[in-house]
Amino acid sequence: MKTEKYGTLNPDFPFPIYKTPFFYGWVILIFGSISFLFSIPGQTIGVSPYTDYLIQALGLSRTDLSLAYFIGTMCSALLLTSAGKFYDRFGDRIIGSVVCLLFGLVLIILSYVDKIFQSLSFFHKILTSSLTAIIIMSFSFFIIRLLGQGLITMVSRNMIMKWFDARRGLANAILGTCITLGLSSSPGVLNQMIEMMTWQGSWRFLGFTIGIPGVLIFFLIARDSPQQCGLQPDGLLKEKKQANDKPKAVTRHYTLLEAQKTFAFWIFLLTNTMFGLIITASSFHIANLFEHAAMTRSQAFIIFFPAAVISVVLNFIASWASDFIKLKYILQVELMGLLLFLFSLLILKPGYPVILLIIGLGMVQGMFGVLSTVVWPKFYGIKYLGTITGFAMGFLVAGSAIGPYFFSLSQKILLSYHGAIGICLVICIILYILSFKADKEEEK
Repeated sequence: MKTEKYGTLNPDFPFPIYKTPFFYGWVILIFGSISFLFSIPGQTIGVSPYTDYLIQALGLSRTDLSLAYFIGTMCSALLLTSAGKFYDRFGDRIIGSVVCLLFGLVLIILSYVDKIFQSLSFFHKILTSSLTAIIIMSFSFFIIRLLGQGLITMVSRNMIMKWFDARRGLANAILGTCITLGLSSSPGVLNQMIEMMTWQGSWRFLGFTIGIPGVLIFFLIARDSPQQCGLQPDGLLKEKKQANDKPKAVTRHYTLLEAQKTFAFWIFLLTNTMFGLIITASSFHIANLFEHAAMTRSQAFIIFFPAAVISVVLNFIASWASDFIKLKYILQVELMGLLLFLFSLLILKPGYPVILLIIGLGMVQGMFGVLSTVVWPKFYGIKYLGTITGFAMGFLVAGSAIGPYFFSLSQKILLSYHGAIGICLVICIILYILSFKADKEEEK
């Protein structure tokens, strides 16, 4: 598979970065972290504060909204591998600018979804009002998941990873800290925004906040790679390397098909997919899960902050350690976190189960921040990074599509989420056993 690079902007526009007196990768890291936060309205944790309002405005049941979320998210997952190929061709600046502009416009349009639904009332006699609402929300979720969780996330992470090699773990530690703090605080912040300016007003505000600054960041500040600018990853780090240092193994650049033939690829991929399924499902239904455990909506959303504190600490440690240890050890910690999180959901009630839930969530989020970013360039190189991460992101998004609907069906059929949780537990145990063989090909 040959991917040609074309259509990229002049790296010296609007200023030549090789003249900066410091390593420009740190600028990429700062603004790449900020641009990742633009994806929050497309993440499940950014959608969950709006679910009850959408159910009320459109007259949907929770299962119907979960079905729409499943359809829209799954459709977006199917396009992410192709989107990754476009990313490899056009680069961060063009793709990032276009996606941020479109995402901002979509959020503004989405704020009128209740009026769009009412304006299509003539379809209600043909399709029923519920089916019309499901179609509208399926398309809406498809767009915001593709642009937000899919493309903005992929572009922001890949852009940063290409500027660091030996310091990739440190860069990811800083990125992970920003991501965790942003994601964990977003439910509370969005909830306050909704109370201040209604759910429609908050989406309009986010549309303008993401659309204009996002274009400016990617078009003016971002650069596609250090090599394109006459620089190298890590700045002067390689020039300062001592002659007696242990030489670093050259990373082979795998195509997607070559990566798919390795055992580790599928173990890391499926673990991240289960993360997407479990965390998305629990976040989407978090208020209802806590209601079934005799707790309130406010108690449900509070868990994200202490979990974020744990996640930040573990993410920083794991990101730093990823430069020195095998990534399968970090993978195993993530799987242990998933098992603890799922077990806590099974026994959820006020008291110690909530504490275990917070610890498990913190472990999972901290490790996922490393594995979703570092493993692909470290194991498979950066030449086809967009295609590989696009495929991986497609599986992650597919998992996040299945999760909420899978949990809804469990609740509808069994009158409990325990059936879905139990199946997820079995899968995670199998992945944990297989993780002991998830080594990099060159290390075997």
